[in-house]
Amino acid sequence: MKRILFICHGNICRSPMAEMVFKHIAASRGKGADFFVDSAATTYDAIGCPIHRGTRSALVRNGIPFTEHVARLVTADEYGSFDFIVCMDDENVRHLARIFGSDPEGKIHKLLEYCGEARDVADPWYTGNFDETFDDVMRGCTGLFGTISEESK
Repeated sequence: MKRILFICHGNICRSPMAEMVFKHIAASRGKGADFFVDSAATTYDAIGCPIHRGTRSALVRNGIPFTEHVARLVTADEYGSFDFIVCMDDENVRHLARIFGSDPEGKIHKLLEYCGEARDVADPWYTGNFDETFDDVMRGCTGLFGTISEESK
């Protein structure tokens, strides 16, 4: 079983969106049981809060089922528990360097790297554009699923 942790600033917009999208992609391909997928924040800003209403709306509009979610903070001991630690932006990567200390196994990557792009997934908390974020997340998660599938062959 592959274990994936999606990371964003507050764990109410991008990382839970990626968690739900990836679970949907895996389930729709009959591979849901092959993955444990979770998400977490790098800051305390929204700990204990549910998924942002804009994220929830984007998931519903795109037919992605979601479960109840409460924002939580990533912890240093989680590095060893996940195979892939997937961030939304450069700031997340910097915060994880502080939290984990290092990335000796090369587990930490930005989501859009999995679809050949170096840019960040824009934070809809600031942009208000949850549809654009959803499109980025869908592309990145599709690429991540493909990468893992290829590695498993």
